[in-house]
Amino acid sequence: MADGGIILDDQTLDIPSEPVSARGLTYPLGASPEPGQAIEAAPGVLWLRMPLPMALNHVNVYAIDDGEGWTIIDTGLRTPDTIQAWEAALAGPLGGRPVTRVIATHMHPDHIGLAGWLAERFDAPFLMTRLEYVTARMLIADTGPAPESGARFFHAAGWEDARIEKWRASYGLFAKGVAPMPPSYMRLSEGDVLSIAGHDWSILIGDGHSPEHACLWRKSDNVLISGDQLLPKISSNVSVWPTEPMADPLDDWMASLDKLEQTLPAGTFCLPGHGEPFMGVLPRVQALRRGHEVALKRLERTLRTPSRAVDVFPALFARPVGDGLFGMATGEAIAHLHYLERRGRAQRTPDALGVDWWTLTQKETGA
Repeated sequence: MADGGIILDDQTLDIPSEPVSARGLTYPLGASPEPGQAIEAAPGVLWLRMPLPMALNHVNVYAIDDGEGWTIIDTGLRTPDTIQAWEAALAGPLGGRPVTRVIATHMHPDHIGLAGWLAERFDAPFLMTRLEYVTARMLIADTGPAPESGARFFHAAGWEDARIEKWRASYGLFAKGVAPMPPSYMRLSEGDVLSIAGHDWSILIGDGHSPEHACLWRKSDNVLISGDQLLPKISSNVSVWPTEPMADPLDDWMASLDKLEQTLPAGTFCLPGHGEPFMGVLPRVQALRRGHEVALKRLERTLRTPSRAVDVFPALFARPVGDGLFGMATGEAIAHLHYLERRGRAQRTPDALGVDWWTLTQKETGA
């Protein structure tokens, strides 16, 4: 999800790390569910998969048996295909039982797109962290025109005028992928415990990919519903956007990885927002951290020559960046540059046209 509401595949610009076979992960469930179907991922937890109209063609959602009905975790994007899949799931594997609660891990459209639709249909309470809820409401309302501060932000990153004009024209699309949000919500906070059919689920909060991402952890059998805070095969996007142009989200992300590593037992079974449920959360956390550390080292080598944010893509990403992913790649590049800048390892120098040129600091070059 790009700033200003451009809906993008926000999970496919992978920061390279080890090959999958070397990550120490196992996938015990085998085949993935078809849209409208479900697989029992853990006792009382059904795994459903909703279609996405993009390169990353699915999002995982989960239904937790709540006695008389179901607690739903994430919902998919608001599209006719997703609504059709939900209708089939509600009548089929969910057995016609009502939705008793809707929980969103975070505010990206593929996770909250039908939250309002489900909550209204079943008169069900909606649960989310405060920063995710208010950010979603802000982006839904922000339909344009595109702010000049955003144009200056992308110009400073090295965007050409034609690309900025395309950004202006597509500004404010967030709401198109999201049904009207519930007008009220119940706040989730770090350390909260939700009782679902007599089982306790603890709330773990992460940061970096989104502002206050909630994971649900059933400590009794070490089941973690991780949303996008921990994915098995791809790295979640960590970006700076024009709404908070001086942010350091990579520091937030690395701190969240440290927290997961220190909190979760080695035998935790992870139910992620994309990909397949897996065992091996600690090797995966370590691989994600190493991937960013290696990318930062490559970035430092690149900055021996003055570079704009758009010039450093090859140092960070595993594949070429096309037009559809350019905004996300820019945000992630700036996040890595800010991380180095905050640590005195890189510096920016605006030129006369307002474009930022990044270089290593003198102490890093040995000058």
